[in-house]
Order: sequence, then structure tokens, then C-alpha cells
Amino acid sequence: MSRGSSAGYDRHITVFSPEGKLYQVEYAFKAVRGVNYTSLGVRGKDSCCVVTQKKVPDKLLEPSTVTNVFPITKNIGCVATGLHADIRAQVQRARFEAGEFKFKNGYECPVSYLAQRMGNINQVHTQQASMRPLGVVLILIAYDDETGPELYKVDPAGLYAGWRACAAGQKEQEASTLLEKRLKSKPALDTDETIQMAIGALQSVLATDFMPNEIEVGVTSVAQPEFRQLSNDEVDEHLTAIAERD
Repeated sequence: MSRGSSAGYDRHITVFSPEGKLYQVEYAFKAVRGVNYTSLGVRGKDSCCVVTQKKVPDKLLEPSTVTNVFPITKNIGCVATGLHADIRAQVQRARFEAGEFKFKNGYECPVSYLAQRMGNINQVHTQQASMRPLGVVLILIAYDDETGPELYKVDPAGLYAGWRACAAGQKEQEASTLLEKRLKSKPALDTDETIQMAIGALQSVLATDFMPNEIEVGVTSVAQPEFRQLSNDEVDEHLTAIAERD
């Protein structure tokens, strides 16, 4: 940010600039866009899918311990994009909130409630100087018996909403534009088409062909409501189908 008339307004999270901006919150969004990977989610007629790049930052790291796709409950899963330390904290809080809901109410936490709750928590982080916004965008998916597949996105400012498709990370704008075009021509997708739409969109945005171990894919559907992460063999099948179709 250029100094000058706005100098000093980014030192405290609770202080608005003369332009009506909270710079610390904008910096949190910038931190998410500054990561070197892109994530996206797509909702079909009977399923939801999240896809992200799997990047291991150091050759000495054990690849199986590096992930951005997390189960929250048995039915809710998410892909988290942003700073890894903040991601761990955010996912842990989401699991706590979902568990607290089930303990108090006796049934599984709906993904709509969880998105609202995480959005409320993030929004409080923009009000108090004792906290800072977390540099994380959560994309939550689940299959609900009453409402069907659901896809929610929660950002560092506390905004949450249901989406047909959304993206986060380095190429967020390009991915969102591409998904909008593709879903306009084919609004109703079955499970396989949903997965292949998500993977294909990520490949197109990044202009690269993935190997199965270079992406992570999480899925929930009417046939298998429990959130699960696809194995490398399953991912390879979908990559082959995309290559044959194109």
C-alpha cells in the first residue's frame, strides 16, 4: 500500500481510513491471493466437489502430511486456501463448532449453520484489536437430505454465501470467470460431470495437465453423502476421461 494520506490507517484493525477501508482486512485477502495455488468448488444437481493443487514446499517433507482438503464432520468437508498455520487454526475451530452443535442439539451440524458460524467468528476478528483476521478462505461442501448438495464460501471479512461454483487463491478471478461461462452452458451436472468440470476448469485456468498426485479432490453426493477424498487412482480415471473428451 502506498503511504501518504492513508499512512497510519493500517496500523490498527479497528480504524477506518478516510476512504472507508479497513486495510488489515484487505491485507488478509491479499495474503490469500498471494499463495501459489488455486482452489475451487462446484455444485452439481446431486453432488458437490472441491479441487485444489497439492504443492509440497520442501522435498524433505512427507507428502501425505501436506493437505488443504479437510473433513470437518463425516458429512461436511472443506478446502482451505491461504496461510497454512491459519488454515490449521480455522479448520480446528470449524470442527469444534460442528461438534458443539451436535452435542447441544443431538443431530449433525448443517453446513449452512457452520458457514454462518464461521463467518460470524471471522467478522468479530475485524472488530477487536486483540485479534487479527485469519488469512484463510474456506470452501465448505456437504449433501443435505432436505436441500441437496450445498456449497458455501467463507472469507476473512466474515462474508459467507451459498454458491453454484466459486474459487479462491492465486487465480481466483480467472477461475470464477471460466466457471461462470461453463456452468451457463451446462447448468445440471451429475457426479462425474461435476468432478470433471472442477478438475477441467482448474487445468484450463492454470494451462497445465495434472498428474494424479498434483491435485486433491473432495466429493460428497446423494449416492455417498459422507465426505471423502478421492484416491490417486480415482483422480487418474477422471483425468483420463477429461483428456479423451477434449
